[in-house]
Amino acid sequence: MTADTTQTLSVAESTSPRKALRLGFNTRVSFNSGPGGAERGLRDGIALFQAAERLGYQSGWAYQRHFDNYLSSPLPFFAAAGQHTERITLGSAVIPMRYQDPILLAEAAATTDLLIGGRLNLTLSSGRVGFEAIFGHDKVDARAEGQRRLARFLQGIEGQTLHVVDGSDEAHIELGTELKVTPHSEGLRGRIWYGSGHIASAEGAAAQRLRLMTGTILHSVEPGLSFSEYQTRLIAAYRAAWPGPEEAPPVAVAASVLPAPTPELAERYAAYDLQRQTQGPSASKPKGALNLTTNFSREGMLVSPVFRGDQDSVAEAILADPGIAAADELVLFLPPAFGLEENVRVLTDMAERVGPALGWEPAE
Repeated sequence: MTADTTQTLSVAESTSPRKALRLGFNTRVSFNSGPGGAERGLRDGIALFQAAERLGYQSGWAYQRHFDNYLSSPLPFFAAAGQHTERITLGSAVIPMRYQDPILLAEAAATTDLLIGGRLNLTLSSGRVGFEAIFGHDKVDARAEGQRRLARFLQGIEGQTLHVVDGSDEAHIELGTELKVTPHSEGLRGRIWYGSGHIASAEGAAAQRLRLMTGTILHSVEPGLSFSEYQTRLIAAYRAAWPGPEEAPPVAVAASVLPAPTPELAERYAAYDLQRQTQGPSASKPKGALNLTTNFSREGMLVSPVFRGDQDSVAEAILADPGIAAADELVLFLPPAFGLEENVRVLTDMAERVGPALGWEPAE
């Protein structure tokens, strides 16, 4: 969808009253194959977070992807990026829990959060299937296993007692000792998100008192709904399911936003848009990335629009989008094949040309 596509909701209807918008970005920290490629990609990823902070972005997010030319271990990356930034929050979007040891993840998350001054945000999910055998649990239901590990992780970062020493296998520890995850980072539990792609998982996230982020691909069982319409329903369902008594926390939504101030950029962004709509998750890859053999099917899958064009039409289309209007934070999904210079250009054009029209103000 281009920026001048007609929306069914007027700008006035979708933005009244207008919330103070937060702006973030999501990168896969991509790298090309070959000598030095991974190191350059990781260092460029840190430079991207630094550039975003200078531009006033409130948040930066990085995707975890195993066995490919993308960031596979987010927490060491965030610990490093946190030493080169001061204000911007650093977050995962997303970490698939079915492949994580929950206690080790809780220890690493708390350690990272303390090192970067309480700026860590973690978006978790059950994760896509495919690597169960490699991670050693291919005999269990993948989604159920992901939820079990998520619950154990939350117990860990909450500071709950995970085990009381009974002497059976911990002879070197005093009987009755309560074992808890260390270190403990106060406040981290309130910065745990869930990456939801459908209404049922959003309601589940609310029941677990997790924050909500929606991605650029949603899964709907209701035929005929647009991406934005289903996203609006998903966010409403999450807020309605929040157990209270306080209101649900702010919601973040990811979107492809590519303002094009030059004809050359407009042509390139149009090509990416076509690729995204025809190839879905397989679109835009760095050199040497895995070739996904899964056939892209739109059955039950909704792919987010790409807001592209001149700055005015991009801003107008975003303001008219009901799914974005329902959220509190807009996270720019950066094309995975883009390098540092291209990504900084997108962030700069968004911050300087489109952000002010959305009511966004850069962080000081």
